[in-house]
Amino acid sequence: MTEHGFKKELGLLDLTMSSLGGIIGSGWLFGALYAANVAGPAAVISWIIGGFAVLVIAFTYAELGAMLPEAGAIVRYPHLSHGHLTGFIAGWAAWIAWASVPALEAEGVMQYASHWLPVLWNSKTSLLTGWGLLAATVLIFVFFIINYMGVRFFAQVNTTVTFVKFIMPLATIIIFLLVGMHWGNLTQAGGFAPGGSSGVLTAIATTGVIFAYTGFRQSLALAAEARNPQRDIPRSIIISLIITIILYVFLQLVFIVGVSPTDLVKGWSKVTFNAPFAELAASLNLGWFAMLLYADAILSPAGTGNVYMASTSRIIYALGKNKYFPKVLAKVNPRNGIPVLALFVAFVLGLIFLLPFPSWQSLVGLVSSATIFTYILGPVSMAVFRKTVPEGRRPFRLAWAGVINPAAFVIGSLIVYWTGWNIDSKLLIAILIGVVLYLFFAWVMPEQIQRPNGQSIKSGMWMVFYLIAMLIVSYLGSSQLGGFKNIIPYPWDMVVVIVVATAFYYWGVASGYHTPDIDEVFAEHANTNYR
Repeated sequence: MTEHGFKKELGLLDLTMSSLGGIIGSGWLFGALYAANVAGPAAVISWIIGGFAVLVIAFTYAELGAMLPEAGAIVRYPHLSHGHLTGFIAGWAAWIAWASVPALEAEGVMQYASHWLPVLWNSKTSLLTGWGLLAATVLIFVFFIINYMGVRFFAQVNTTVTFVKFIMPLATIIIFLLVGMHWGNLTQAGGFAPGGSSGVLTAIATTGVIFAYTGFRQSLALAAEARNPQRDIPRSIIISLIITIILYVFLQLVFIVGVSPTDLVKGWSKVTFNAPFAELAASLNLGWFAMLLYADAILSPAGTGNVYMASTSRIIYALGKNKYFPKVLAKVNPRNGIPVLALFVAFVLGLIFLLPFPSWQSLVGLVSSATIFTYILGPVSMAVFRKTVPEGRRPFRLAWAGVINPAAFVIGSLIVYWTGWNIDSKLLIAILIGVVLYLFFAWVMPEQIQRPNGQSIKSGMWMVFYLIAMLIVSYLGSSQLGGFKNIIPYPWDMVVVIVVATAFYYWGVASGYHTPDIDEVFAEHANTNYR
């Protein structure tokens, strides 16, 4: 057991399965349909571009995760590189993104379960019924109980579930290809890319593509409970992403060529399924396999919701450790090695997020944008650590970091922009409101929430202005990518985002400083005997 109470019981298989379990959830069940609605057959390209984009960002976290295996790592890194203001912004965005996912996955379970229990889902409104909300609440409580039993029990459950979750989409690809597909679909109903290049890019951000891939971060959130994080964190991140990029690209392909040509008369945007792959299997006279898909469609998002319950509790723990939330949330129960109060808060938040967003698609864009926003701070923190702690031990050292880091920040900024004004405005304004709330509570509750000092405020201003700049660009941007005013035409709006993001990346790196906590944290991990 570590000094902070976490039990180091997770190996490479556990960490890889945690990331795979976070990636293979409701995204594969719904993402192929929604991506095809927006991009047509070119949705295959959306999955390739989205996977490459997340992989570039993930490379920076491979170095960070091996160097500083912290619980709730994504929240910790900006705190250690820039101090309280930037760290809080990252933590607040992560809280928005992660806390909502158990609810989102529970909703995915109910949508598929309605095949047997129609009372759970209103097909006319595409919303959960009252009974559906009740059942989703019970499922979220099950996530809580599994996590409360300890990280070893959680890992055993997750590894078993994830193995089944992986087998089913793989079987879907193989079986669909064997039964004979409609390859003409690749050029019908408006051609290969009926939405043009803008449709391909919009699909990446808003239809579940990015939402699916971002699950790789689960091993990072559990890093403090790994037996040998310096070796296994980078491996688990890269292995899980490469496997799922290949898997998702082929799933999108078989969905595109599996749709009956008669369903394409009104175009890809009008193709609808309540349970895409299961209904597609039934239409291909694969009734037996459709039943297996309906069963897996309950297991798959449920497994992902369970993983996110674990990682959300670690994020809340990190927020308490950073002193952004009450410090009592950073306490670990010595009996089960779990931050129990943080886990309970994650459970309550899951219930809260279940209520105002009662459909899968209503949440996925917001979660994707918030998640990518938290990710793009990683390249900045990594560059700052190389400057402020050059002697720190780096078991995995990223080559070409001077190119990959700014590229990752720009790519992430583009994805946030592609999400569109309707979502970005809500997210970025929510983050700015969070900053105001943090400053207020830090002033009135200094014994619980640490006030940012002058240095951390100075080092965090780049992030405040970055949020404002992205909000302005999204407001003025092209309507083809969800912009509001359509003043900056496509594709020049993307050029503007690239220029703006590049400038803020270098401002962000220049703003980092040798924070008070960084030496202590580096020393702690240097002296830990990983095995």
